[in-house]
Amino acid sequence: MITTVLFDVDGTLVDSNDAHARAWVDAFAAAGVHVEYDAVRRAIGMGGDQLMPVVSDVDPESPLGQQIANTRGDVFKAKYLPMLRPFADADRLVQTVKSSGRTVVTASSAKSHELQSLLKVARVDGLFDAATTSDDAEASKPEPDIVHVALGKAGARAEETILIGDTPYDIAAASRAGVRTIAFRCGGWRDEDLGGAIAIYDGPADLLARFASSPLYVAGEGS
Repeated sequence: MITTVLFDVDGTLVDSNDAHARAWVDAFAAAGVHVEYDAVRRAIGMGGDQLMPVVSDVDPESPLGQQIANTRGDVFKAKYLPMLRPFADADRLVQTVKSSGRTVVTASSAKSHELQSLLKVARVDGLFDAATTSDDAEASKPEPDIVHVALGKAGARAEETILIGDTPYDIAAASRAGVRTIAFRCGGWRDEDLGGAIAIYDGPADLLARFASSPLYVAGEGS
């Protein structure tokens, strides 16, 4: 029995992964640091504390690292956030899962102030029982901290929980916390990158259309 569903947001409910990558590249460039877009794009899904040392030699705790992270946030909010759109049926999927009696909690690597804007883009603000962001965790995905915090906020056991996400980092974080993952392709990753997920769908609309055959379905729903 699945009692709780954790939702990643970027790349899962909102088509924002490319925008985040561009914002990081812009922020590094503003600080005089060159990074490759493709390398940054492959790291999207991690929090900044994990992404920065993967794509550069910059220490995320250094003054330069903090400057880049702050610039990224400003650039993302001003330049890219206004252009974001939700994936089809993102709101209907969250509502369907919630209506099935599950507790729904965000498990996002976004900062808390960004998450609220993203939830509005997805038209799901007000639907979640609790929200978990990178601000709640010592380390972001692929470390399991965010998932552990989300489980605590939900009052849920790992074996009764599924995380819905779109990156290998979602799957790794969930797995390390003992949580299974449903993966979406809409974030830009290939099926072979999403190994470890118990099911893979194109995105929210695909899972919603096949809900009755999904790991989230409970016999007798709607009867």
